[in-house]
Amino acid sequence: MPIFSRSLHYGWVVVFAGLLCLFVSIGLGRMALGMLLPSMGKDIALSYAQMGFIGTGNFAGYMIGVLLIGPFCRLVGERRAISLGLLVISLTMLAVGQAGGFVSVMVAYLATGVGSGTSMVATLGLVGHWFSRRLRGKAAGWIITGIGVGVVFSGIAVPWINAELGDEGWRMGWMLLGGASLAATALVYGLLRERPSELGLEPVGAAVAFDEAGSEGIQVAPSRGEELRLLAHLGFIYFLFGLTYVIYATFIVTTLVEERGYSEALAGRFWIWLGVISLVSGPLFGSLSDRFGRRAGLMMVFALQTAAYGMAAFDLGGVAMAVSAGLFGITAWSVPPIMAAATGDYMGPERAVTALGALTFIFGIGQVIGPAAAGMLAEHYGGFSSSYLLAATGTALAVAATAALKRQPAH
Repeated sequence: MPIFSRSLHYGWVVVFAGLLCLFVSIGLGRMALGMLLPSMGKDIALSYAQMGFIGTGNFAGYMIGVLLIGPFCRLVGERRAISLGLLVISLTMLAVGQAGGFVSVMVAYLATGVGSGTSMVATLGLVGHWFSRRLRGKAAGWIITGIGVGVVFSGIAVPWINAELGDEGWRMGWMLLGGASLAATALVYGLLRERPSELGLEPVGAAVAFDEAGSEGIQVAPSRGEELRLLAHLGFIYFLFGLTYVIYATFIVTTLVEERGYSEALAGRFWIWLGVISLVSGPLFGSLSDRFGRRAGLMMVFALQTAAYGMAAFDLGGVAMAVSAGLFGITAWSVPPIMAAATGDYMGPERAVTALGALTFIFGIGQVIGPAAAGMLAEHYGGFSSSYLLAATGTALAVAATAALKRQPAH
């Protein structure tokens, strides 16, 4: 593949394949749920609590996938593991579109989560192999933009389908998402490669980093005790992110439609606005973390998210909601690429997938708790204001926890 070594390094093709993976695994497989919940809930008579438990079931499946990813990758390799995970997502989204009630939706969407966990973690773990440390945050950030593309896609397609088909439109919505996912899965399998050495290449930026530092790839591995303490600290921060972001992402459209008087079409435009802004979140904060450190990048993200959730908790008018969406959008997908880069920095590329899998499992616990807790709070108080206050409290705590994080190793 000499053309890629001279003009376009194949690492950026891997980034594009990773973007498609996140488009399917999170952008469609998870985030589209928020757009489909209002009509789906109305058609099959879901309560707020049941809506929350559907989201929780997906995240429980996600945790199962994360637990399986290490041995699964060792058995079949990252490329096959990612592609099989995407195939599971595609088929189970088609199954959700045929579901007749809460239990059948819950079972199918749990399986969607299993596919999401395996494909997302394995994809982000490849960054450590394909990119030098100085570019890992940026590369992972571009991969994460796939989530925003999925949000925009669902924000345009789902309201249009619902307007054409009425209460049954959510079924066609899931069928469309499943079909798009199948097409993307085939493309990912065709493009993805696991290591630069397969094509006779070095990681992107490796030559520059060696010229500047003379020691790219050489770092002192932390002791076992230090590694466990660091993983626990990073895991707590990631847990808080999982607990909080998912509340906003799952229930903001339902809040707008059922509590703030928005039409579904207007809520869809709101969702598109959020999705478009979110396209910059990964590259922006991933690059900032490359330059200023992972700790500084995370603190900026959590401070902005605290403001977003606090504003959503109160009915302050359309302008305030737009600002809230803007703050959430610009930070929405920024924590996963920073965490992916941090695991490569601290643990080295060969340990990155295992470490990221452990962190993502803890992150998944937060995602399991978040929707159920928010749904039950909304059921108890008759609205989602208390749920957004819970999210704001969690991100404020994350700012403090990140401030105490050990500085990353010197480049």
